[in-house]
Amino acid sequence: MGGISPGKPAASCAECFAWGVLPGHCCRACYTFRNLHPSGRCAACQRTVPIKEGYCRLCRLQALADAKDAGKTTVSEPFLRGVRHQQLFFARMHRDHYRVIGRERLGKNGTRGRRPPPMGAELRDQVWAGVQLHLPLDLRRDYGRFDRRMDADLANPTLIRGRRVAQDFGEAHGWSRALAAGVDRALVVVLSCHTGDEKIRYSELISAVRHRGRVADVLDRLGLLDDDRAPAFEAWLERKLDGLTPGIRREVEDWIRALHDGGPRTRPRDPNTVWGYLNGIRPILLGWSRHYNHLREVTRDDVLAIVNALQGNKRRHTLSVLRSLFGHCRKAGVIFLDPTARIRVGPNNYGAILPLGDHEITEAVGAATTPATRLAVALAAIHAARSKDIGQSLLDDVDLGDRRLTIAGRSRPLDDLTYRALTDWLSYRRTRWPNTANPHLLVNRVTAVRTCPVGRVWITRAFWGLAATLDRLHVDRQLEESLTHGPDPLHLAAVFGISPGTAIRYAAAARHLLETPAEHHDLRS
Repeated sequence: MGGISPGKPAASCAECFAWGVLPGHCCRACYTFRNLHPSGRCAACQRTVPIKEGYCRLCRLQALADAKDAGKTTVSEPFLRGVRHQQLFFARMHRDHYRVIGRERLGKNGTRGRRPPPMGAELRDQVWAGVQLHLPLDLRRDYGRFDRRMDADLANPTLIRGRRVAQDFGEAHGWSRALAAGVDRALVVVLSCHTGDEKIRYSELISAVRHRGRVADVLDRLGLLDDDRAPAFEAWLERKLDGLTPGIRREVEDWIRALHDGGPRTRPRDPNTVWGYLNGIRPILLGWSRHYNHLREVTRDDVLAIVNALQGNKRRHTLSVLRSLFGHCRKAGVIFLDPTARIRVGPNNYGAILPLGDHEITEAVGAATTPATRLAVALAAIHAARSKDIGQSLLDDVDLGDRRLTIAGRSRPLDDLTYRALTDWLSYRRTRWPNTANPHLLVNRVTAVRTCPVGRVWITRAFWGLAATLDRLHVDRQLEESLTHGPDPLHLAAVFGISPGTAIRYAAAARHLLETPAEHHDLRS
């Protein structure tokens, strides 16, 4: 390989991709490497180039850099197998690096020492010696290119450990044979080439791995999961705060996060409560943003102009939410006066509670076509169970021997209809998911391999669009109890475990219905 002409432009080496003014199509180091080693396919980058012991010069340089970062001085097989990327460099960077820091003698025969450094070079050496610059690249694994016949490494220690953890986890959660086999195949794809403790991002599993939820559970138990999914709450909050002025947006965001996450002296609110609070006053905040830059500019007259235009429960709810917002700002010291102070909220204006008709109950019974929905109707219509309590009921809450059922912490006797619905559902559950470890009474295809309760949507979907929904059946059962045994709040509180205020409300509704002459003849007509 000859010298380099003065006007030759810079280029990239054909073998190590080093950038610089090259004497030929490759750099001097790769030219020497090619003369000493034969060509072949690199085990790391899969290129056909000169290789030494199965690896090309570029991959060996990267493995050497990784080994030095780990405190090693030589390249070993684990570092070569762990090469997943290459740090590119300029041509002759390694040789010039040694020339700068004086690790070897210079000259053709290594007889000439380095010249004395110029003024200020000592400081430059301290700053740049041993520093490896990393390009800000977001490199992601592409499992779609995995070839099981060529890339599978069943002897990988991480894969062996992962398959053992998956087997134990699947047995504990009642995985079916097909699900266990699918997770095992996915683990072979994900962990065949895994080395060390590098994290695997959840977003890398989405495109190429089936059963990614179960695979993520196994990786999490191994300590190898990097869950980079953005929480739905963050996206929702960003969308709802769009359009507010910076001053109002900042205080509203602090208030919503305090409700959602809780604080030193407050508990986190239910997510539905947080969503309802911000959705209810967002139009008000957008209107204020057109005139004000901060919440401290909002006056009592502005609040009165809003709430006086509303009536009933909407007025009460809006004023309560605004009180919560300004109360938080007052506590944080970002406003001086609370504009909602001394504005009366007023009592709840509940609507009239009327019993369901026979045809409406018949429609609900006809919509219950599965063992799960039939059990839900029985629990709501006979035992006044809420849909949330139905979903969170456990197997331990059912005592078929003593014919007792515990709902929301209160034990109740089992009637014949509920007993038959329970036995039908338990028989179906035992046949459909014999190995499930979910402790909840109701399970479905998703929760059968987990331990969480079913969602409220899954329970109530069959009754959407009907007058007699599960929650409406729950209300009708409590009203019927009050009509049958008299409007006694103490009796209702003892039977259903409801609060005194709710018991008084149902008793008042029953008393109003009993005072109607027509109700003395037929309450259901």
